[in-house]
Amino acid sequence: MQFDFKKKTDPYSHWECRDKNNTCRLRVVPERGGLISEWLVEDYDVLYFDLERFKQNELSIRGGIPVLFPICGDLPGNCLRLPQGDFLINQHGFARDLSWNFYPLEDQRGFNLSLNDSAITRASYPYSFLLEMQVRPSSDCLEIKITLHNLGEQSMPFSIGLHPYFNVVNLEKVSIKGLSQTCFNHLKMKQDITSKQLNSLCEGVDFISDSEGEGLVVLNDLLALKSIEMKSQASFEKTVVWTDPPRPMLCLEPWTSSRNAVNIEEKKLTLNPGELQEFSCSFRIM
Repeated sequence: MQFDFKKKTDPYSHWECRDKNNTCRLRVVPERGGLISEWLVEDYDVLYFDLERFKQNELSIRGGIPVLFPICGDLPGNCLRLPQGDFLINQHGFARDLSWNFYPLEDQRGFNLSLNDSAITRASYPYSFLLEMQVRPSSDCLEIKITLHNLGEQSMPFSIGLHPYFNVVNLEKVSIKGLSQTCFNHLKMKQDITSKQLNSLCEGVDFISDSEGEGLVVLNDLLALKSIEMKSQASFEKTVVWTDPPRPMLCLEPWTSSRNAVNIEEKKLTLNPGELQEFSCSFRIM
């Protein structure tokens, strides 16, 4: 499936990615964290997006698919402990707040977004890197491949995640399949039973879990008669579920590692100098 790309200003500045048969449309905002703000399949609006909040630049975005890097979640005291010293870094890192580069793929079957280190990033994360995200839409699926390059001379600790906000009609009429039986409850900071959390979606939840097998998790919206199948490769080992009533949305998020993993030696992921690592996942509408 090939796409046309147009720069537009209404209802906000963005790149429109539309297939030639008008069955799939995406909106991308490179200047606001490389955000995919809309994914429309036929007449189904897949992603939740709070436009009024988006217009307030001082507030974090609620909606679309923010990118989380170089941490997922928050750190105690917002402190990243490194051999070079302690550094202050905000929740979910800086990638979702900075301007990315955007360009269509040569085959017109998707687009690339990229983020390089800068004086701003090195103030809280003293490493040289290139983060690339290739997005390939189709009539019913969004395939995302993230590549992280370590361009420096030191081993680089990191976490990467995506934070998709999916529209749902009613949180009381939603089910999720494919998660492990136990989870870690971020609201109470303790282990919990996943089924108990899934029964509390309409009250507001925030928990992280493993998948039962093969990285497949399915979100069923029973009123919309739609399902979203999230398939993650082994590098995205964790799944976060977050709801924020009364917002009619549910976040189903692939993460490489749990909160604060970058500060814990036995849990942290590192990338050696000159190396790269790829992470991929897909979201399919059924």
